[in-house]
Amino acid sequence: MLKFSGSSVVAALLLSVVCGSFFFCEYLIYFPTILKCAWPQLSHARGGEGAEPALRAMVLSDTHLLGAVGGHWFDKLRREWQMERAFQTALWLLKPEIVFILGDIFDEGKWSSQKHWEDDVRRFHRMFRHSTDTELVVLVGNHDIGFHYEMDWFKLQRFEKVFNASSTRIVTKKGVNFLLVNSVALHGDGCPICQSVEKDLIKLSKDLNCSLQHYPLYRVSDASCTGEDAAPPEERHLLFREKYDVLSKEASQRLLQWFKPRLILSGHTHSGCEVLHDNKYPEISVPSFSWRNRNNPSFILASVSSSGYSLSKCFLPEESTVIGVYCSAGACLLLLILAHCLWMKGLLQLSLCLLGKHKSL
Repeated sequence: MLKFSGSSVVAALLLSVVCGSFFFCEYLIYFPTILKCAWPQLSHARGGEGAEPALRAMVLSDTHLLGAVGGHWFDKLRREWQMERAFQTALWLLKPEIVFILGDIFDEGKWSSQKHWEDDVRRFHRMFRHSTDTELVVLVGNHDIGFHYEMDWFKLQRFEKVFNASSTRIVTKKGVNFLLVNSVALHGDGCPICQSVEKDLIKLSKDLNCSLQHYPLYRVSDASCTGEDAAPPEERHLLFREKYDVLSKEASQRLLQWFKPRLILSGHTHSGCEVLHDNKYPEISVPSFSWRNRNNPSFILASVSSSGYSLSKCFLPEESTVIGVYCSAGACLLLLILAHCLWMKGLLQLSLCLLGKHKSL
């Protein structure tokens, strides 16, 4: 019969605590959190003929893959692992038909060298790998090609080449038309790229279900935004700058007049918000998908048909929860080590006492 010493039992307990907490925080935690999410139900179709077949669309934003210049290796490893596990778990559990990422895919695309750019792209494709049953559609953001005064044809075409598509186009899936807008080039300052993008927009169909873009349409601030993923209270009343935090008033009005979208989805601010423009055009700002930008990342689940849509929000595990689990595991380790040391000390004292009595006899 096998006998285990006290040291062996303690070592086994220590190993169990370390391995268990690591497995839970780095892999298992994503499953119960994302299992709480579900696709929203569409309302009945026009004419009362029952529910329409809905397209399942997953929308996330601002992944900000760190680059070679400003990204510390551990920060890069940590954030990319978190996003990869969250994305792969969501794909496996929710099975979206199409996924949109609303720009700022990379953090340093605006200045990265070709070598660093290729490395960032390689890591992106590894993290956001997907089956042929799911289509991945990527929009351009200011961190991918620079702000409108920094971008040039080289950076824009480099981005378009990687994702094999124009930055301004219409994507149609199951009869639903999505307008993808290169909002970085919509600031109306007359630059050649801006003029080219506006010409492309004018040529596109106006029968749209949803407009997707990186920059939000113009709004004064996030003062009216509420919810657990809204900007912190101390930041909500900060005034937005046109052409930097939001689109200009002029560009925003042009988009609304040209396309009259039933729904607008945007990113850039890293926080959630719901805005109704002109009392009829709803816009949802999608928070950042990266823990580097917020403690509680999330994404949108959209059930969309040619005549309607329904949205729900899916939150990822909070990073503070993960830190709390690791701290609790560390405290358990210290207690186990302390208890083992006290037990060994008591055992040693008992042995010395018995030895002393034996000698006295």
